[in-house]
Amino acid sequence: MTLPKVAFIGTGGTIASLGRGPLDIQDYGAAGNVMHADQILAHWPDTKLVADVIPVRYRNIPSTAIGFADWMALAALCAQTVADHPDLAGIVIGHGTATLEETAYFLNLTSKIGIPVVVVGAQRPSSALSSDAGMNLVNAIRVAASPEARGMGVLVLLNDEIHAAREVTKTATLRMQTFRSPDFGVLGHADGDAIAFYRRPLRRCAPDTEFDLLSIDALPRVDVAYAYAGCDGTAVKAFVAAGARGIVSAGFAPGGTSPDETAALKEAAAQGVVVVQSTRAGSGRVFHGTRHKENGFLVADNLNPQKARILLALALTRTRDHDAIATMFRTY
Repeated sequence: MTLPKVAFIGTGGTIASLGRGPLDIQDYGAAGNVMHADQILAHWPDTKLVADVIPVRYRNIPSTAIGFADWMALAALCAQTVADHPDLAGIVIGHGTATLEETAYFLNLTSKIGIPVVVVGAQRPSSALSSDAGMNLVNAIRVAASPEARGMGVLVLLNDEIHAAREVTKTATLRMQTFRSPDFGVLGHADGDAIAFYRRPLRRCAPDTEFDLLSIDALPRVDVAYAYAGCDGTAVKAFVAAGARGIVSAGFAPGGTSPDETAALKEAAAQGVVVVQSTRAGSGRVFHGTRHKENGFLVADNLNPQKARILLALALTRTRDHDAIATMFRTY
């Protein structure tokens, strides 16, 4: 039987790391031993049982250091890989878990390739006793090769669970079941006998999006202001002074912040900064209430602050019109 062809792009992270021994499951980063894509596949040769996997080197980088330049490069690398291998069934991107959800959501909004892209990570390094790296990688490859994965946008695979890039977030520092989609749950599972999907994302996603990376040299500055008891607007004022064109307020649930913070955000909005109200709660919608409207704030729907920041930054490359941006938050 001919196996499907899947490309694997390695960017580093826990999935690519080798610690000092099998019990080094936390401080392995200090060892500085990080494998490239081809080395990861050699370390986990069972990947050959499920697909013809083509390794694609990017560069090894801690996911805490990944930002717009890497997102642009990864989107371009995915497109080039498809051009080089037109018979690809899908692409898997290995990634550190710290910012995995942000990379996945950016690609979900910007990728223009028609095959599945699955972002995968691990909670334990490839050298660890009971590492999840090998099984996660195998399952990500299986999902990327699955015909049912087409048309779902960018997906995330860890712990046998398939998540939509828009919905998933990391919820625990060390636990294996850290990635969750709080409001809606998984799309499906990578079981031993089958890739089983049970629902599809409804929000607009790659490749059918309006965001054109070819016309973008840099993202406008968008910052996140985190609400806490007694916050006084100092951070908001600093962001405005630093040139922020947008600010996402990670407010209290169901969507608001302290009087002083609100005043600072209102002043920012009056100066032309686009303010989007999100919540630090971890799940649930922020509704567009009377006070938000009076203050000139938009709302993030149920996007968490870090993803609302990405969508707002991309939206600002297209328009500054509040109604148009509000439509994007309802659409994506």
